[in-house]
Amino acid sequence: MPHATRPGDLLGDRYRLVDLLTESGGGRFWRAHDRILERHVAVHVIAAGDERAPALMAAARRSATVHDRRMLRVLDAEVTDEVCYVVNEWGWGTSLDIVVTGTGPLGPRRAAWLVAEVADSLALAHGSGVAHGRLNPENVLIDRAGGIRIIGLCVDAALHGVTGVASERAIETDVEDLAGLLYCAITTKWAGPSRSIVAAAPRVNGEVLRPRQVRAGVPRPLDALCDDVLHHTAAGDRHREIGDLELSARGIEEFLSEFVGDGTGMPEALLAATPDVLPDEEQVVLPPVPELRPHLADEPPAPPEPVETRTVVAGLPVVAPTPASDEPRGRGEPDGVVEDRPTEAGVPIFGDDDDVSWLQRRTTPAPPPPPFVDPPERPLFAPTPADGEPVRTPRAGTRPSGPGQEFWPWDTGTGAPVTTGTTLATVEEEPVPGRTFLRLATIIAAVVLLVLAVVVAVNLGRGKNVLGGEPDPAPSPSASTTSGSARPAGAVLGGLTATGFDPQGASDDDGAENDSAAPNAVDGDPGTTWTTLTYNDQLGPPPGLKTGVGLLVDLGGERAVTDVELTFDGAPTAVSLYLSDGVPEGVADLDPVAEGTAEAARLSLPTAARGAGVRGTHLVVWLTALPRVDGRFRGSVAEVVVRGG
Repeated sequence: MPHATRPGDLLGDRYRLVDLLTESGGGRFWRAHDRILERHVAVHVIAAGDERAPALMAAARRSATVHDRRMLRVLDAEVTDEVCYVVNEWGWGTSLDIVVTGTGPLGPRRAAWLVAEVADSLALAHGSGVAHGRLNPENVLIDRAGGIRIIGLCVDAALHGVTGVASERAIETDVEDLAGLLYCAITTKWAGPSRSIVAAAPRVNGEVLRPRQVRAGVPRPLDALCDDVLHHTAAGDRHREIGDLELSARGIEEFLSEFVGDGTGMPEALLAATPDVLPDEEQVVLPPVPELRPHLADEPPAPPEPVETRTVVAGLPVVAPTPASDEPRGRGEPDGVVEDRPTEAGVPIFGDDDDVSWLQRRTTPAPPPPPFVDPPERPLFAPTPADGEPVRTPRAGTRPSGPGQEFWPWDTGTGAPVTTGTTLATVEEEPVPGRTFLRLATIIAAVVLLVLAVVVAVNLGRGKNVLGGEPDPAPSPSASTTSGSARPAGAVLGGLTATGFDPQGASDDDGAENDSAAPNAVDGDPGTTWTTLTYNDQLGPPPGLKTGVGLLVDLGGERAVTDVELTFDGAPTAVSLYLSDGVPEGVADLDPVAEGTAEAARLSLPTAARGAGVRGTHLVVWLTALPRVDGRFRGSVAEVVVRGG
């Protein structure tokens, strides 16, 4: 490409190329500088003879018809003899692919808010019949304020040769890419139809795995949204989990906005999850300030020369030096008579006639400071008395004298001895009031504790309790053996299997409802659930579609059931339990062994004959009333625990 190959080249006498960001397929993406508006812009450049040039110009015209603050706008487009280029608004920020690669997946609410913002902007474009065409993580930017900016509307698809696609199909691709963006934000994998540098989502039998199968902890609504949109081509062959979802950008935006709720503070939260790779603002570099040197106003600055050293005080006028005398001076002879001045500076000059001789450098060196005198050593111990003399305690008012005088702690430091003329008499220590009683109480308490410890040790050694009484009788071994030989009433039954049970359903669903998820109710994990279909009316008599629906639990043979504990994901839920000696065709001919309504997540139902337990081979968990979900009705069973023998 002979055109625009170097930084500094000028396009249209206005846009100066600064940095080459990417280059692929004969096209180049530059950061440029707009010389008229003094701002950064993004420029896509291809050769004028490139077969993509007409499509690129048409894409620029379509993109310019969409006005939204989240879209990086097309500012200019032109075809010259050598190049075809499109100028876009420049955005500072970090693209989604860098965010998920640098910091991992986003939180569910942050991811949902980000995709909702993109979907809201695309809904405006789709309303005008304009599709992005290549909505991948590289084209979604998180700016410095935490807002969302969309890169390359129409233009990026044209540069990558994505042309000739019908408008309806391009909009459908955008909708699938929106689900792919949500998938990428919560799993760090890309599942959309457009190409991306992000690692592709795993597939099984040609279908993308659900987000919950790739990463644990994904909320069920986001998992269902990705699954329904990415697999919408099979909507006629299987049940869609979100029945009222509109497969459009506006439908996705409304669904995610409802999931997020109040979006206050979401830009700041999203910005906190963005890696710190944003470029800093360009700093203005000022030329160095020349060093200020004192000089006369009528003389130009000159190179420094060896001159006589003088002290100059900042803020005072500079006085010309006194001409030197023609008479030679002896070595070390002072320049003149130097008087003992009390100060060298500090007095301001108010007139030209003032004497400024005190400004001259003092030629007489200052006298050295007096030498430091080491303090006398202090003895570690009192002087040892001579043999045969008593040990004396130093008294106040005395000091040693005579030759060999040493430091004495009662010295006043003034040189005058302390002579009080009195001698302190020996003072006897007075007893502290209450000290004798405290010592006596401590001794008595220690004796009492010792006696108690001995008594406890003796009682325990004699086989009695701490207080000396007879110990409680131990439980009878025979009773324990008897109770242990029979299976306890609360033993949890294992080896259970579950299937959907819908005898009142349509004739083509084999009497089962959502049968593939039924094993989740007996897998021991409350985090996995079996859910019913979503009904417009409550179960029961008309207008209810059916009187009930539920699960059929195979007990693995004839078993006695004493108690059933149910865990629901939603309340209130009314339930009835039935036991049968085979696979029942319905519940009309069966008698319930327990009934109840779960007002919370857990419900424990004892059977009618709890003592011995009712027996059967199959347990029917029959839901007769479902909780309300988004204005309709849907039941969800997280776990079924059966106890018996």
